[in-house]
Amino acid sequence: MSKVFIVTKRHIQLWIVVAVLIILAGVYLSWNQSRTVSGQAREARVIQLVTGEFKTTTADGKELEVYRWDPGTVHVEKGELIELQISGVNGNSHPFVVEGLGIRGEVTKGKTTTVRFTAEKEGTYPILCLTHTDMRHGGPMVGYIVVD
Repeated sequence: MSKVFIVTKRHIQLWIVVAVLIILAGVYLSWNQSRTVSGQAREARVIQLVTGEFKTTTADGKELEVYRWDPGTVHVEKGELIELQISGVNGNSHPFVVEGLGIRGEVTKGKTTTVRFTAEKEGTYPILCLTHTDMRHGGPMVGYIVVD
């Protein structure tokens, strides 16, 4: 015994509507998933710096000391999220600014100061210690952030 199926125009329209809804649901889910991934917080690249000190005594007994950021130059990419972790090894206090990036902070001995930023413009930006500004004050204590 054979069965006969009659397909009407109404059935075809119904199947087309169901197919379109399935396709639209797939497109929406794909779009929503990509939007969620790109909307998540970017992970910052961590760069560690320390405060360093050089000390010496001259032949006539005069003591000299200078401070520096180590490493002295940091290279980052334009638009890259950066986290600087600056540890205080030598010197009690190093208040600092990064000219051109609007960054201010202070590093103290035995502690780590964390600064996050995204450089939007290429260039070389000095990290200036406000305590050690010249040779009379154990400086200049200057480092550089180079944005490529």
